[in-house]
Formats: sequence, structure tokens, C-alpha cells
Amino acid sequence: MTREAAVPTSRILLWSGLAAAAGGAVLCVLGWYGISGERFAERQLPYLASCTVPGAALIVAGAVLVLAAYARDVRPPEPRAAAAEETPPQSSPSAEGPLLRVPGGTLAHRPDCPLIEGKPEATEVGEATLAPCPVCEPWPP
Repeated sequence: MTREAAVPTSRILLWSGLAAAAGGAVLCVLGWYGISGERFAERQLPYLASCTVPGAALIVAGAVLVLAAYARDVRPPEPRAAAAEETPPQSSPSAEGPLLRVPGGTLAHRPDCPLIEGKPEATEVGEATLAPCPVCEPWPP
């Protein structure tokens, strides 16, 4: 990657905005100086047209560029939640162990089903006729 490509866009906007505003200020000062030496309005118009008006436009353009530089997000994106990154990918559910159910529930779950993890009240299905859990799919299709 070249050095020019490595410079952040916001830095380029900032410095070009400052340069445009400074150049506009110089043109305004030159226009004012030229106008101040002329007594008649018709002799002041060339200074207005060639220095003061373009200088004011450059000052406005420079202010817009500086504001655009400050509006850009120059911070690197924040990392996602650490818990989401540390969670290993889910493997296929295990068929080992008896099927479980929650008291009063209508679904049969594998022992490692996320819907019953951490629920100590889960009991074995036994002889009950239950529908298979759509998450862990305890029976083959």
C-alpha cells in the first residue's frame, strides 16, 4: 500500500479545508486592500469580482471541508462483544442420554438441547408421548 493510500480521508479533508480557508482569507485581504485604495465604485468592482467574492467562496468551502473531516468517524470500529466471539460453534446435538422434558411441557429434548440447559427441573420423558423439539430434533426425520 502506498503512503498516499494510507493517509486517512478525514486528514485530507481537514488539511484541504484549512488550505482553502486560508487561501480565501488571503484573497479577501487582497480584495479589501485593493478596494481601500480606490475612491470610485466602478474602480472597486474588479477587486470585488476577482478577490473578495472568490475569497469568501473559498472560506465557505474550507469550512464545509473542515466540518466534513470532523463528521467522519476516524476511530476504528469497536470489537464485537467478547462473549459472542468466545462461544464455540454449535455442533450437532448429542443423542447420548435419555430424552428430557420440562414438567408440564409437550416437547421431548436431547440432554444438550439449549432450551433445557440450566433447568434442574427437567426430568426424563419415560413413557410419555411427546412431540420432538424443533431445535434439537431428538428423533431422525
